[in-house]
Amino acid sequence: MKSVKALVLGGALLLWATAVGAVDGVSLEIGSTFQSPETTLWRVGAQWDWNKKWFESDGWFLGGYWDASLGRWHSADNGGNHDVTDFGFTPVFRYQKAGSGPYLEAAIGFHYLTHTDITQERQSSTHFQFGEHLGAGFRFGKNGEYDLGYRFQHLSNGGIDHPNPGINFHQVRLEYHFQ
Repeated sequence: MKSVKALVLGGALLLWATAVGAVDGVSLEIGSTFQSPETTLWRVGAQWDWNKKWFESDGWFLGGYWDASLGRWHSADNGGNHDVTDFGFTPVFRYQKAGSGPYLEAAIGFHYLTHTDITQERQSSTHFQFGEHLGAGFRFGKNGEYDLGYRFQHLSNGGIDHPNPGINFHQVRLEYHFQ
């Protein structure tokens, strides 16, 4: 029941966020740890472009966006099933071509996890986590409205408290940019 309340709260926060300002994009991510026991995730998000271009050269520039997300992790081990709801907020820096084309991105953001027991072997001491990711992808479509990318993401509490096992995800991400 707690996880249902967390999902409803997260959905309400995302709706509130879209009412606060015009959303520039929406995204869907799926991923996995590839560690035993495997933990899978899905995440939905909303993005707000910074509308800044730094270091412009030959059609390339450094820009960025805010990413607010709501996700769900699932893991099964000998202790049963474990589900965690993940609320995230991340500033993302992206080096990209104007319009369509490839990009690279890097980010460090904040996550709140509803549970600290991801599996019996992976117990974190805090609900608060830092989330760093490196990613690469490609924007395509008539006006670059579609975005397909890969992310490697690490989440941990940064040594605030122990234990701090951290967790790594490989993710595929699809985003739609509103024009």
